[in-house]
Amino acid sequence: MTAAGAATTALAPVLTGCGADTPGGDTRLKLVAADYGDKEANSSRKYWEGLVREFQKQHSKIKVDVEVYSWTEVDKRVADMVAKGKAPDLAQIGAYADFAAAGKLYSADQMLSIPTQADIIASLAKAGEVHRVQYGIPFVSSTRLLFFNKKLFAKAGIAKAPENWDEIQSAAKKLHAIGVKIPFGLPLGPEEAPAETMMWMLSAGGGYTDQNGSYLIDSPENVKAFTWLRDEMVGQGLTGPGNPARTNRQDVFDAFCKGEVGMLNGHPTLMQQAQAGHIEFDMAPLPGIKGPSKSTMGVADWIMAFKKNGHRDEIGTFLDFIFSKDNVLSFTTQYKLLPVTTSAADAMEESRANSDLWQFLKPLRQAAELYPVSKTSWASVSKTVKEKIGAAVQKGGDPAAVLGEIQREANATELADRSDR
Repeated sequence: MTAAGAATTALAPVLTGCGADTPGGDTRLKLVAADYGDKEANSSRKYWEGLVREFQKQHSKIKVDVEVYSWTEVDKRVADMVAKGKAPDLAQIGAYADFAAAGKLYSADQMLSIPTQADIIASLAKAGEVHRVQYGIPFVSSTRLLFFNKKLFAKAGIAKAPENWDEIQSAAKKLHAIGVKIPFGLPLGPEEAPAETMMWMLSAGGGYTDQNGSYLIDSPENVKAFTWLRDEMVGQGLTGPGNPARTNRQDVFDAFCKGEVGMLNGHPTLMQQAQAGHIEFDMAPLPGIKGPSKSTMGVADWIMAFKKNGHRDEIGTFLDFIFSKDNVLSFTTQYKLLPVTTSAADAMEESRANSDLWQFLKPLRQAAELYPVSKTSWASVSKTVKEKIGAAVQKGGDPAAVLGEIQREANATELADRSDR
């Protein structure tokens, strides 16, 4: 899962060199990165090209070759490179735990300078740990808020954003009564079902894991959340005509930007899309059972360094450059994402030009909870959630049984991972 995940088109890689050490003693690093743009005009390749140019002005002996791929293929590209024994020096992708568990990555303290390590937001740094050692370095992050269409709310006579489940249902009924196609968008399709699932788990006081990091997917709180969604939202026709199990996030985002959705859970990049669609919208904290949710979901994308080519010192120099305050701000403000360093977050909070991101930034630094990405089993569990969670809210669906099945598969995967170690 990704902080943005906006790219849907496979873009050809941009190459800045051949990717091998040169005879003259210069070192060449290879970085494979994800594209946060959704078209050629805003491709991340332009950011990396500019960054590399500036880096090489200061470090002429370190050359950097960059390949940029869409989110639909970048993780597989890196996995294939590693399987063929041709791991890049650096990969900026969605998950790191499998590579760390296999002993293929440098730890953060082997590469980053002490000031850079200290600058990374502590909760995000901790999320990059496997067995209490940090291997995943957060690259960008995001949180989630409730988006709502101000015109549709006014037309339906809804005075303020919902703060709890009862108010969500009440607002959705009013929107439904005036003919809004999708009163509440509920994307439980395969694109980002684990995210929507986690938001509802957190709103009920649950989550994917307990305080010790053990899976607790079929907890009473989680079952309560999906029983309520089945009976009080989907069963009442308040989530639109489509089947939530086959509804992807971007489908709902697109509908919101056409004025067809009253409210939905969204991340920062939805602001740009809604503005482009001339939608008057506002945002509010995610509702919980009795009041605003005590925590919200955070997502981070990761950068990691492979040991294969032995360029530890040069990698560390480049990473310190990547995580300078100005470079972090340049990327996050361009793509409406959140910084992962304290210095850049402080600067964003002081900049009125970035005031639209302040609501998202506050929970990142206080109450955001991330996927259990440090568990090597998470990739498999996430896949299972994508395949099965939608059935829990369908007519005749059994949330306890669906969540119980996902829990059993998670336990089995976790046990298999431990035995492999």
